[in-house]
Amino acid sequence: MTTNPFAIAQVQLDEAARLLHLDKDLHELLRQPLAEHHFRFPVLMDNGRVKVFSGFRVQYNDARGPCKGGIRFHPEETIDTVRALAAWMTWKTALVDIPLGGGKGGVICNPKELSRGELERVSRGYIRKIGHLIGPDIDVPAPDVYTTPEIMAWMMDEFETIQGHHAAGVITGKPIFLGGSLGRGDATARGGMFTIREAAKVMEIKLSGATVAIQGYGNAGMHAHHLIMEFFDAKVVAVSDSLGGIYCKKGLDPVAVQEYKAKHGSVVGFPGADPITNEALLELKVDILLPSAIENVITAHNAHKIKAKIVGELANGPTDPEADVILHKNGVFVIPDFLCNAGGVTVSYFEQIQNANFDRWKIEVVHERLDETMTAAFKAVFDVRHDMNVHSRLAAYVVAVNRVAQACRTRGWALPCEEKPKQIRTPVLSI
Repeated sequence: MTTNPFAIAQVQLDEAARLLHLDKDLHELLRQPLAEHHFRFPVLMDNGRVKVFSGFRVQYNDARGPCKGGIRFHPEETIDTVRALAAWMTWKTALVDIPLGGGKGGVICNPKELSRGELERVSRGYIRKIGHLIGPDIDVPAPDVYTTPEIMAWMMDEFETIQGHHAAGVITGKPIFLGGSLGRGDATARGGMFTIREAAKVMEIKLSGATVAIQGYGNAGMHAHHLIMEFFDAKVVAVSDSLGGIYCKKGLDPVAVQEYKAKHGSVVGFPGADPITNEALLELKVDILLPSAIENVITAHNAHKIKAKIVGELANGPTDPEADVILHKNGVFVIPDFLCNAGGVTVSYFEQIQNANFDRWKIEVVHERLDETMTAAFKAVFDVRHDMNVHSRLAAYVVAVNRVAQACRTRGWALPCEEKPKQIRTPVLSI
């Protein structure tokens, strides 16, 4: 089985297209990005030398509205990863039924090796290359791997400098005092909690006292640790990061673990806990497993060893297509990534609305509307899962792809019959 993330995204789309009986032309339109931009830009480094960085912006599909998607700074960034994430963002915005399309961007760099000044110059250099491609009504970036609210502020400022006017809605995930939304910090994890609550209802699992394992202790994983205890009085017995994990049958205190990680750079060695590998953590006998780290950690090789009753994918792409089939057959309820972690883009959309209206919502309003959105999306997926007797990811794809396909047909990019369309937007590649 391929580990290429974009190839996996296409396989997942193909399954949904088959069930939806999409015509060949429309299926092909949805298999590739509508626009893909590759570029290089120079940055003056602190040592006086000029270094050239490579970057991307993929605008996968905007049939339902302006593209939306994060910007990643990573030394091993690839165009296939960016393509896959842009595709998944297209299905994610459609699944939660917000009027946006899908996009993604990235720069090949290692932020850990850059000074603050160099990081700012990289951020501004990236916006100078894509400034003509983005905007509140075109494409709205956001934070992603190794990018922060401060970086979003630099990028917004650079865009506004180029345009000559304020445009807070050009980017989301900004600091609160520069137009960011309350509730954005824990939105991904909080949205996941609402889907876990709904999954527990249909699985008839009592969440009070339920056991939980969290693989990945970054932003989403740490917030999930706090929230799953706050919401449900559940017990987190294991967490891990890239260096390893810890296990404690009695449960782990989120404040103590987070403080330890901040001081030591890892959860490994946390007092009173036993060491555990990332691989072993996935196979623990717990009620809820939250993969919150990287892609392809649950595969055909270990899927049959997963003992959790619910798998909530806070990470992007943690389960490959073969594993989905095995987990479904074994009665494991998977909440797929582009449903489970859609809280982030949902609150980013709320931020866009607030920016457009020069408004600021109270935190209670953000949480209430996030709950409504995530619950409605879960129910739409569960209905298809039940009616078609398919696994949850395929059900989610059916819901999302159908919505994007309807938008394409209505715009005249594709027709539901055999008649040849008058005009279909073709993919654009600029290098």
